[in-house]
Amino acid sequence: QVQLVESGGGLVQPGGSLRLSCRASISMFRIYAMGWYRQAPGKQRELVAAIISGRTNYGDSVKGRFTISRDNAENTVYLQMGSLKPEDTAVYYCNANVDARLYWGQGTQVTVSS
Repeated sequence: QVQLVESGGGLVQPGGSLRLSCRASISMFRIYAMGWYRQAPGKQRELVAAIISGRTNYGDSVKGRFTISRDNAENTVYLQMGSLKPEDTAVYYCNANVDARLYWGQGTQVTVSS
């Protein structure tokens, strides 16, 4: 069983920045891919960013504003979010692919509002 614990969400003003963290309960070297997804009220969950074997992939709406990175020593993946917009408001979920199984964190709320 793999546990993922997200942190770093909160309230931020438009144009601001926030960094989310997702700590895994196992070594990062056992994880094939990790990603961040988000779900806003009334909308489907969507990919925000993913990192697979060092390669990164971003959703179109966040390209150039968000950066995903990983720290293998800390078993943690980060999502640095900048130039935040009200439409970035959502619950953000961390996801890991381990041995072809998907695991999800509990989610962390990000609210962008003045």
